[in-house]
Order: sequence, then structure tokens, then C-alpha cells
Amino acid sequence: MSVDLLVVGPHPDDLEIGLGGTIARHTAEGLSVGLCDLTAGEMGTNGTIEERLQEAEAAREVLGARWRENLRLPDRGIGKDPAHLDQVVAFIRRHRPSTIAVPYWSDRHPDHIATSGLVTEATFNAGLRRYPGEGDPFKVDWICYYFLNDSAAPSFVVDVSDYYDRKREALDCHASQFQLGKWTADTRLNSPLFRQRIESRDAQLGALAGVRWAEGIVVREPVVRASLLK
Repeated sequence: MSVDLLVVGPHPDDLEIGLGGTIARHTAEGLSVGLCDLTAGEMGTNGTIEERLQEAEAAREVLGARWRENLRLPDRGIGKDPAHLDQVVAFIRRHRPSTIAVPYWSDRHPDHIATSGLVTEATFNAGLRRYPGEGDPFKVDWICYYFLNDSAAPSFVVDVSDYYDRKREALDCHASQFQLGKWTADTRLNSPLFRQRIESRDAQLGALAGVRWAEGIVVREPVVRASLLK
């Protein structure tokens, strides 16, 4: 099934952190969105693989995406096996997205950087007629980069003000990561300051654009507009 937008993240909660509002906006507007987690986050301090997969599916339902797949690449080993590249190329050729969104290439977490590089390369290779592997060649229209931990000046922002409650609800689905319970260890993720950090970033980007909430996007090429009129 081809989709308008494919959003890829390294761990089951990353899509919601960086692009939850944008995903919700796209689905609400009738666009088809597919989600892909490269790993099950099995190296995380809290939560079992089964719990994390269930939480990811619950978040998908909240955001309204058509499907969510987990490629089960090794957590903390993304891209270290050449077979990973071919696996992502085959995935792109199978789902034929118009646009792909991946993490920004500069980030404190090595898995976020590795995901950005792997998917960027796979997107390019997927369009090569002579690149071997599963599926027919397919050229993606655009690849966009969203922020997780670190940020930079965005190329543009997406107004997600009307969809921010759905982003919050999707984040709440990942209870094993963001809620401190009796059997969980204290981590950076389940500190109240982590949610504050996400929301302060989205609020700042929104304020700069004159809206309540926004998520930032970086693209490598100039954004073309028809005129100077706003």
C-alpha cells in the first residue's frame, strides 16, 4: 500500500516525540500516513519488547496512521550490518511514500543519527534502477528531517495547534517510558522535565511562527514558493 507520508524513527516512542502533532494533522486532513520503528527499543532501561510494541500500536490508533511496522533492527546497532540498508530500501520500495520524514542528522543519541543516515541513503538507493534488492525502483519526492533531542533553525514549521492534545495522548500511550511506576527505574525520559522539554520546544517554535504549537522541519534544498505574498 502506497502512502502519502512515511515517518521513520529508531525507537517506538520517537515518532510521537518529534512529529506526533504533524502526523495527527496529516491523518485528520485525509492523507495516508505509515509509521516505521527501526527497533523495538530493547536496550531501553524500562519496558519489555512486548509492552513497547503494544504501546506503539496504541499510539498509532490515537494518531490515525494506517499502519505501523517494526523492522526489528538491533537497538544500538542500527546500520552496522550492511543488510540493514537493503532491508530499508526494500521497505521503501514496497510502500512507495511520496514523502519520508526521519530524525534530524545532528542529535545527542547515536541511534537518532544512525537512523537519519541509514534512511537517507536507503531513500536514494531505492530510486536507482540498477541498485539490487527486493522491489521495483521508486523515487521519493521529498525527505524531511524532524527534531528529537537537539534542534536547529528549521526550514519551516508545521502548525499543530489543533492537534496537540492528540500528540499528548499518543505520548501517554508509552507509559513504560514516560511514567515512573513502582517497578520502573528513574530515567531521563520519565522525569517531568522531559515532557516539559518537548513542549517548550514546540511552544517556542509556535510562538516564533505566531501560533500556539508547532513542530520544526529541516530540508536540504530550498523551499520553492510561487511569490513573495504571504
